[in-house]
Amino acid sequence: MYMTDKWEGNEYFPINNFKFIEFYVSNAKQIVHFYRSTFGFIPYAYCGPETGVVTHVSYVLKNDKIFFVFTTPLKSSHVASEWIKKHGDGVRDIAFSVDDVDFCYKSCIERGGIENESPMIFKDKNGIISSASIKTYGDTIHSFVDDSQYKGLWAPNYIELNLPELSFQNTHLILVDHVVGNVEWDKMDVWREYYERVFGFSTFVRFDEGDISTKYSALKSIVLRSKNWKIKLPINEPAEGLKKSQIEEYLEFNEGAGVQHIAILTDDIIASISALRKNGVEFLDIPSTYYNDLSSRAGGIDEEIQQLKELNILVDRDEYGYLLQIFTKPLQDRPTLFIEIIQRKGSKGFGQGNFQALFESIEKSQEERGNF
Repeated sequence: MYMTDKWEGNEYFPINNFKFIEFYVSNAKQIVHFYRSTFGFIPYAYCGPETGVVTHVSYVLKNDKIFFVFTTPLKSSHVASEWIKKHGDGVRDIAFSVDDVDFCYKSCIERGGIENESPMIFKDKNGIISSASIKTYGDTIHSFVDDSQYKGLWAPNYIELNLPELSFQNTHLILVDHVVGNVEWDKMDVWREYYERVFGFSTFVRFDEGDISTKYSALKSIVLRSKNWKIKLPINEPAEGLKKSQIEEYLEFNEGAGVQHIAILTDDIIASISALRKNGVEFLDIPSTYYNDLSSRAGGIDEEIQQLKELNILVDRDEYGYLLQIFTKPLQDRPTLFIEIIQRKGSKGFGQGNFQALFESIEKSQEERGNF
């Protein structure tokens, strides 16, 4: 394992934070109900035929500083139609908030960034928004967005999203911590070099198959980050094992590379997971033996181990502190995208001490699906 918090990249331009995550889905109206009732998102904005947009609908949901956008095509000619046919529901766009869209886009293209959409300006009476996008692994893109001169709700052609009230538990989710991608065999370092060259990101952590494995399967992983630590993008690839790895299964069902999971930061993981479970979110089952020597492995922690065991929450410690984390089961019928809930108490890591227990749980689910 390689790990450093020393900045080793080149910041060609600053990225402020994750602006939004856009999903392409087959039925946004129903998906929106799910994320509201389970993860506690609230309605924020909408565009569609009622607002003059006839090619697609987009629903924007908000939870503290998290914005999820769910887009469904209304025409077969819309790019989302073929995207969904191939991948099923999933993440299309990991969007960044920036100060100068033109500069960011041109700077990336000059260093070999793959063009998706050149800079565009959208205007209405509330001001202007500029955006552009480049391609990354699979059919995923990164949008650059500057809405500093826009005083409206979300963007031109969007209106306030008003939906019936729902009763759900407060989930204490606050922002996107990191977004993880799965790529094909021997492509991890190709995309590592892409992010380092095009964005100037630094490789913060690197794991090989000796670090992330069970007796059956393994994977390799790296973590890229921006200088301000606001953008963290782990990338996984398969490694040789006795049986099919979780990454191979993902690539098979997703029909290529793509976003594997979104890690959402909470300020109180006990309250979050208690609420999410009451709301109906399904999480991976962790072997009970994981908690037998947790106090000696994790050191002194604020939480009660029995409560962590009841909720299946994992703990890991590094030189900076510790973290608590838990992973949902896949959120759609294809075993592809899932969500991680994480609370950091000083730790800058990604739970490497939990890989063994986590993989055993994932392998159990794979075996149930007949894909192991």
